[in-house]
Amino acid sequence: MARRKKGTAVHGWVVIDKPVDVTSTQVVAVVKRVFDAQKAGHAGTLDPMATGVLAVALGEATKTVPFVMDAQKTYRFMARWGEARDTDDAEGQVIAVSEIRPTRQEIENAIPRLVGHIVQTPPAFSAVKVDGERAYDMAREGRAVELAPREVEIYQASLLRQPDSDRAEFEMHCGKGAYVRAWVRDLARVLGTVGHVCELRRTAVGPFSAEGAIGLENLKSFMHIPAAFEHLRPISTALDGIPALAVTGPDAVRLRSGSPIIVRAPHFARLKEGAGTSDDLQGLTVFLSTIEGEPVALATLEAGELRPFRVFNFGTG
Repeated sequence: MARRKKGTAVHGWVVIDKPVDVTSTQVVAVVKRVFDAQKAGHAGTLDPMATGVLAVALGEATKTVPFVMDAQKTYRFMARWGEARDTDDAEGQVIAVSEIRPTRQEIENAIPRLVGHIVQTPPAFSAVKVDGERAYDMAREGRAVELAPREVEIYQASLLRQPDSDRAEFEMHCGKGAYVRAWVRDLARVLGTVGHVCELRRTAVGPFSAEGAIGLENLKSFMHIPAAFEHLRPISTALDGIPALAVTGPDAVRLRSGSPIIVRAPHFARLKEGAGTSDDLQGLTVFLSTIEGEPVALATLEAGELRPFRVFNFGTG
């Protein structure tokens, strides 16, 4: 007999406004405890010194985490010129100094060089794995960390203000795998100086924004009470922008058993509308739900069939 999972079968997303000096893992533990959830995970780490949007998935929502992690992210952050640190943020040790302070015009002229598809080397203190080990674990132990440069996408970056000659505040929209700390480090080099991130806030990730997030301490006040569920968002929230179809009961049963379903002519028309294209839809990812709106599966369109690759199961544990 299968062992019953500890906790309650809770499914959905909770968007936390993470405070400073709290790890992403600690946030997930709090959310899991508040909802007494069986399973939880987050959609992209925030460093302890960072604040802002940390999206936490519960139950079957964890199957949609990759879609949020792949989504565009928005950050507001403060760069401090004149000091390079081994972590590329304020928590590290100073490893180089410079007397050079860039002007507003110099900064604005340099930004375009670090926008678009750029090659970026992640910070040594990062979650990137090297031969199965986290780079930050190796760096903390004093071991040399050599990370390969990789291509990332910076959609937009702008200088917001300069409180003084030592600091500059920016906003950046970027894709998966981009590091704000590395961007500031590289911008400082372009400007002929050194620098690091002294403040960092994530204001949005995919469909989730800071405006709709709840503070961690506020959520704690709802520990094990129904009011907490007012902050639980549907699984489908994470799939914003993915074409969706409602399926009949028999089709839902087939999909949940892992079997494909035939795509009928009306479905093709709806999928083309949802995808915003009349081109070939082969390989398209589709979110399938029942007519009542309960998630059924994520499927790929292949050879006139919708073939499920993630199936949602809403058992009680």
